[in-house]
Amino acid sequence: MSDWLEHSVQVEVEAPIDVVWSLWSDLEQMPRWMKWIDSVKVPEDNPEISVWKLKTGGLEFTWKSRILKVVPHQIIQWESVDGLPNRGAIRFYDRHNSSIVKLTVGYAIPGILGKIMDNLFLGRVVESTLLADMERFKEYVLKAKAHS
Repeated sequence: MSDWLEHSVQVEVEAPIDVVWSLWSDLEQMPRWMKWIDSVKVPEDNPEISVWKLKTGGLEFTWKSRILKVVPHQIIQWESVDGLPNRGAIRFYDRHNSSIVKLTVGYAIPGILGKIMDNLFLGRVVESTLLADMERFKEYVLKAKAHS
């Protein structure tokens, strides 16, 4: 049996929704702002599938994700199809001069591992990492905007 943990974090970015959307939806760029993500590869012949590699503290996980739903400038929803079980969505809210980006991530932890690692502690580590990732994304957008 697995326990599912879920986290939601959001950030407001001082940039128009089309800029924010175009940068986030280029999945292969994600390692630039997501600390634990080592690489993301999207096969040209199947853009709905992406292959992810996560590295942290000597641990390495890989998985394949499938895009379940895309509504431009609003939502990208995914689930893993093999490897590390995870699912989630990234939502975009247009505030005209700025955009709100909300990331929700759920992942399964094998029951025994969850007990060893204490879900509360693990949850805090993951949440603080995701928040830091969102802040890095905000900086990434602002730099990209400044150069465009």
